[in-house]
Amino acid sequence: MKKIYPSFALLALLLLAFSNVVSAQELKIGVVNAIKVFEQSPQYAEARKNLEAEFSRKESDLIAQQKQVKKLEEKLSRDGAVMSESEVKHLERDIVSRHRKLKNAREEYREDFNLRRNELQSLISRQVAEIVRQVGKEEGIDIILTDGVIFASKRVNISGKILERLKEKFEASKK
Repeated sequence: MKKIYPSFALLALLLLAFSNVVSAQELKIGVVNAIKVFEQSPQYAEARKNLEAEFSRKESDLIAQQKQVKKLEEKLSRDGAVMSESEVKHLERDIVSRHRKLKNAREEYREDFNLRRNELQSLISRQVAEIVRQVGKEEGIDIILTDGVIFASKRVNISGKILERLKEKFEASKK
C-alpha cells in the first residue's frame, strides 16, 4: 500500500500543474481505436490477401507431404506382415526421415509466415501512425489517445477520419 500513495501523489501533482496550463487554453483531445482502424483498413485486407496467396503454395506442399507420409504409414501397417524384414526397416526409416523433414518444413513455414506477417503489420502500423499525426496536426489536436481508453464520445473519436484517410491513400496507391 505504501508504494501506491507516492504514485497517486505524483499523479495528483501533475494533474494540478497540467490543469493550470490547460485553463489558459482549451485542450483538444482525440481518440483512435487503433485495432478497429488497423483491421478495417484496405491496406490490411490487401496485405492479408497477398500473404495468403504468397504462402498458399507452400501450405499445399506441406499438405501433400503429409499425405505421402500417411500413405507410407498405411502401407507399412497393411503390408508390413508380408514384406521382408529389410523392406520393413527401409520403409520405417523412410517414414521417420519424411516425418523429420515435414516437421522442419512446418517450422520453417511458420517462421517465414510469421516474419512476413510481422513485416506487413509493421508497415501498416507506420502508415496508420503517419495518418494519425497528419490528422492531429491538421485539426489542431493536442493529444491523441489509443489503447486503454474505456470510453470516448463521438466528438473526440477520430477513428473514422483515420480510416477514411487510409482508404484514400490506398486508392491513390492503386492508380
